[in-house]
Amino acid sequence: MFLKSIFLVYLATISIIPLSVAQNLEPKTSGFTVDLIHRDSTEPPLQRTNNALRRSLDRLQRLKALKFSKKPETEIVTSPTGEFIMKYSIGTPPVTTFGIADTGSDLTWTQCPPCIKCFKQIIPLFYPKKSSTYRRIPCKDATCRDIQLGSCSKSRHNCLYSQGYGDGSTTEGELARDTLTLGSGTGKTASFPNITLGCGFKNSGIFGEDESGIVGLGAGKYSLVGQLYPAIQGKFSYCLVPLSSETANSSKLHFGTEAVVSGAGVVSTPLELNTAEVPFYILKLQGITIGNQRFYVDDDEIVSKPRSQEVNTIIDSGTTLTYLPYRLYNKVESVVKSTIKLKPVQDPLGVLDVCYYTPKDLKFSDMIIHFKGADVRLKTENAFVRTNNVTTCLAFKPSVNFPIYGNLAQTNFLVGYDLQKRTVSFKPTDCSKS
Repeated sequence: MFLKSIFLVYLATISIIPLSVAQNLEPKTSGFTVDLIHRDSTEPPLQRTNNALRRSLDRLQRLKALKFSKKPETEIVTSPTGEFIMKYSIGTPPVTTFGIADTGSDLTWTQCPPCIKCFKQIIPLFYPKKSSTYRRIPCKDATCRDIQLGSCSKSRHNCLYSQGYGDGSTTEGELARDTLTLGSGTGKTASFPNITLGCGFKNSGIFGEDESGIVGLGAGKYSLVGQLYPAIQGKFSYCLVPLSSETANSSKLHFGTEAVVSGAGVVSTPLELNTAEVPFYILKLQGITIGNQRFYVDDDEIVSKPRSQEVNTIIDSGTTLTYLPYRLYNKVESVVKSTIKLKPVQDPLGVLDVCYYTPKDLKFSDMIIHFKGADVRLKTENAFVRTNNVTTCLAFKPSVNFPIYGNLAQTNFLVGYDLQKRTVSFKPTDCSKS
């Protein structure tokens, strides 16, 4: 199991600048870093990759369900199929737990007793009654009105939440505030009081036994990022280790001054935030270059002059594959097929469309993803993925009106979000050494 192995491989270590509360984070001087642990970190690289690819298809459908739903954004959790787990603690004294870190979700929630209907969890449950800092949010509180949770407890007069997944899974419980602590066995901790979170009494979904819920890192006001905004100066970043990595090094999530992306090789693109509708981070995709051929969004033919076309594209750490607009994908697929002279084969997983017989590692010319104002150069590992010992596939899929820039394309980049400047920055980085 994940928890039995995690301490052996020391994946759960979190390095943090000591501080006691969010208010003690000095502007421009303080920050902290936590580990992002892949959900299948104890599996062999190929199994880890295959599991992630299968989840990516489900993730796309659930993100679509959120975008096109007519419900308020806080009534729908985007997906329990994110790829990374984050260690944190709730309450006073702190109870350690693990949640799926999700840049496509807002509300942070965990399973709580009385567990009327819960998924199996082998890690300790959080007991609200044992926390001296736990406070239910009353119905009249502005928070309850702001996020439109929609109902109140008739007996306790406190705010309740009910959130649904795209696959029909749900979480229901009460909305509360408590202290959230990021820390490790090294004794270094960072505690943030009065964090709004959900205490779930009725929960179902695709969760592991060593996961208790969601850590919302989305763009909304009540995500963890939104609530820590003053303390972290609206900045966070991550550096994702490739799925194929044989090392025990975990990916990293940085906040505050630790999240600044600077130096040689950095490119930045505008970030669009439309948190009134969905908690997504959105970039403007303009096209792709392969070799000396550049393809523009919505162009039927290869053109040699810049165009103004661009398309909203979600950047998401929880989706493995990159989903391109159909016309753009078709052009990329055509060039890949005409360029690679290896034997085409079927994807053994039945997930990807363009695959080759590759007993040796595939080498392909760099691709350049053109976002507005930023050209991001992808290596072979960002654009292709090995699905078994002799098969490598293009890690892109077509999508109708729902492009996503997935985490394979983001591996070995330091990806920084600056919500004050409204930019996302990319810097090529060896994430196994960061």
